[in-house]
Amino acid sequence: MADATGRWALVLHGGAKEIEPGKEEANRQGCLAALEAGAAILRGGGTALEAVEAAIRVMEDDPTFNAGLGSVRNADGMVEMDAAIMDGATLDIGGAAAIRDVRHPISVARAMLRETPTLLVGEGAQRFASACNAELRDPEEGGTAGADAGHDTVGCIALDRHGNLAAGTSTGGLEGCMAGRVGDSPLPGCGFYADNLQGAVAFSGDGESISRSMLAARVMQAMEFAPPQAAIEAAIARMGRVGGDAGGIVLDRSGGVGWAHNSPHFAVGLATEEDGVPRIYLRKAEELAID
Repeated sequence: MADATGRWALVLHGGAKEIEPGKEEANRQGCLAALEAGAAILRGGGTALEAVEAAIRVMEDDPTFNAGLGSVRNADGMVEMDAAIMDGATLDIGGAAAIRDVRHPISVARAMLRETPTLLVGEGAQRFASACNAELRDPEEGGTAGADAGHDTVGCIALDRHGNLAAGTSTGGLEGCMAGRVGDSPLPGCGFYADNLQGAVAFSGDGESISRSMLAARVMQAMEFAPPQAAIEAAIARMGRVGGDAGGIVLDRSGGVGWAHNSPHFAVGLATEEDGVPRIYLRKAEELAID
């Protein structure tokens, strides 16, 4: 049963990367728009799942981010996207990987949530999206994201007033990667996880390194005895063994927030019941300087 506190919280990110000069404001505004969409749902008593999906849909519609319309092209010149969402109340998972031509991969993942499989890939994901009448986009759209979009996975985690948690991710892949490549984003325990008994987490960065390190699982395990900030920092430190950049956001079941990164930038947005004012940062140092 959920530990209902009556408090809500929402945290999202726009990717662990280096933001190109001149794109700082676009990243701030993109995160702010997504944050406001998700927070409005939670403020009105909506569910964590609804808030996560809504926030990520906004980022999928923003070509600033490497997700949805901002996705990049693989070695075959095609756009293949991954997305996943998890319900912390039931541990249900919905994931779609290497999917093409849909406008909102996160909504395909949400439709998968109550199905028996946790992940459909390629043609299977495509058929499922068609059966669900998923919104399509023009195949010529996408592939226009800038050079800073290489690890620009977007993610969102939320706690609703009923005490339920959710986590979601969406990515447009790596520029020039092998066709069919799937990173950490749709893999539970790697790029994301949510459990009402512990918390919710979402990562971005070098997908293969995150998968090898099982970062989401490490954060969930660490929160059994450590606060969110310590748990996420310990997970990022594990990247030293395999190399690569990463950034992560985490909520505990009481709404405690943590986030950390070893990448040059990590665009993060936070909104909570107590604060009431949305906050956007492009790196952890900004938050530390204000506090």
